Amino acid sequence: MFGGLGPTELIVIAGAALLLFGPKKLPELAKGLGRGIRDFKKALEGKGEEEEEKLPPGSTSVDGTVAQDPVKTPDETKKS
Repeated sequence: MFGGLGPTELIVIAGAALLLFGPKKLPELAKGLGRGIRDFKKALEGKGEEEEEKLPPGSTSVDGTVAQDPVKTPDETKKS
């Protein structure tokens, strides 16, 4: 299955992880692990920061951050 790990070993590993981290923290850890793997794959493909800069304001990027409108300085607001 997973490089020689059978179903019994996977159940033992999952049970140990549940005991160590608890039922509330385990989904957060899995989500972070999935996000890390996704970011790693995108970095290998050459995608990443260049695409994030092109996001329109208010849209959500892959890592869950929201693109912000550029902050205007007081001088720029007077010109508008």
